[in-house]
Amino acid sequence: MSKYRILVVDDEESLCEILKFNLEREGYEVLTALSAEEALTLDLDKLDLIILDVMMGELSGFGMAKILRKRRDTATIPIIFCTARDAEADKIEGLDIGADDYIAKPFSVAEVMARVRSVLRRSQHQAKPTTEDSESVIRFEELVVNLLKKRCTISGEEISLTRKEFDILVLLLSNIGTILSREQIMKRVWSDEVVVLDRTIDVNITRMRKKLGKYGNHIITRTGYGYGFEE
Repeated sequence: MSKYRILVVDDEESLCEILKFNLEREGYEVLTALSAEEALTLDLDKLDLIILDVMMGELSGFGMAKILRKRRDTATIPIIFCTARDAEADKIEGLDIGADDYIAKPFSVAEVMARVRSVLRRSQHQAKPTTEDSESVIRFEELVVNLLKKRCTISGEEISLTRKEFDILVLLLSNIGTILSREQIMKRVWSDEVVVLDRTIDVNITRMRKKLGKYGNHIITRTGYGYGFEE
């Protein structure tokens, strides 16, 4: 099995070297970049994880993460923010952008290694976009979502979903094993629309479950937390 490839992005060169040394000791292949701008020039779609500082030069780590989440080739790459910005609001912003974990500086190397292992274990079970007839798809068993044609099929039979149901399904399938709060779903699916009630999300999830048949059972509710898709 090939090594996991990890990119460390931090404007502190000494910190990059410390993390690179310890990650390589764990058997990972490690790249480093001293700015978000430099990182964006690299071949990012082959990465398995990005460890990203927040406060860097003109383009912050938050800004870079937003760019990555909008690009089809990098949208599902796990991101761990590793930063001195440790306020609760900063952590919430980082996680809402789509980070998989958030570590506040100063940290122990042992903690970072444990967080890396945890995120990589979770990412192994996530449905990934693949190429099928030159079209980007997300597949879970016989459930297939075509991102370009905006089509959902089960065993080759098309399932009629509304636009919001389709977008929620894509979000859940791209984060298998992760519970997403209603707030996270709102921001990712409804974006800048003015008023969205929690009940609106619940109704869309309920309809989608029915349409997906047995795969609807994989969409779980964690009371007080949100929704997720489990294997």
